[in-house]
Amino acid sequence: MSELLKLEKRGHTAVITFNNPPANTWTTESLKYLKQIVEELNDDKDNFALVLTSESEKFFSAGADLNDFNHDDKGRAFEFCAAFGEGFEALTNYRGVSIAAITGFAMGGGLEVALACDIRVAEEQSQMALPEASVGLLPCGMGSQHLAWLIGEGWAKRMILLGERVKAAKAEQIGLVQEVVPTGQAFEKALQLAGKVEGQSPTSVRYCKQLIMAARDGSMTDALAKERELFVKLWDTEDQKEGVAAFVEKRKPEWKNC
Repeated sequence: MSELLKLEKRGHTAVITFNNPPANTWTTESLKYLKQIVEELNDDKDNFALVLTSESEKFFSAGADLNDFNHDDKGRAFEFCAAFGEGFEALTNYRGVSIAAITGFAMGGGLEVALACDIRVAEEQSQMALPEASVGLLPCGMGSQHLAWLIGEGWAKRMILLGERVKAAKAEQIGLVQEVVPTGQAFEKALQLAGKVEGQSPTSVRYCKQLIMAARDGSMTDALAKERELFVKLWDTEDQKEGVAAFVEKRKPEWKNC
């Protein structure tokens, strides 16, 4: 599986490169490996950020190979569906900051993996879609939930129910991606953004991410209570002590991620 998903560590940033040519399609095994990688990164105190990228300018990822769905075995279908859900749920719950560097086509599960990231950067030639309904399927990697939350119900329905394909400029306009860059520059931009994470307390980032994500399935009243709880909980961490001390002493903090 290390051939399909190549893992590299650059300081505090991990990089996963999709490497299943020609279209970087997902397999049950690569989805399970993605989950494994994320879980291992969550246990790595030196890891603060994660970048997902592709070496191809044409394909970020085309999702699943439809040949894997051309059968009547519902058990096999469920296994593949569960692998998508578990892999992308693990990515959604990654403790650091995840950034998708979208190159070319991000279709189906290829877009869903980007939706599971915190930030998306797309190259100008990129196109994105969730076309599953056009072949009698539906997004099963959390796409039906993430897309509506990120860009609103109206555009989510256009993309899922009508099968509309969105180009990079429109994706930025509707909030699907946070920035569009020239061809060949998505990865470097993603690394630049990941580098900014190093200036933040990884413990604070983790808590802040929990609070931001809490808005998806809870009330503001509950979130405000959790906000106060986590704020005080920071006083039990080394990062809180180091962050304040470094500011007072006018030096760069040395984060412990604990």
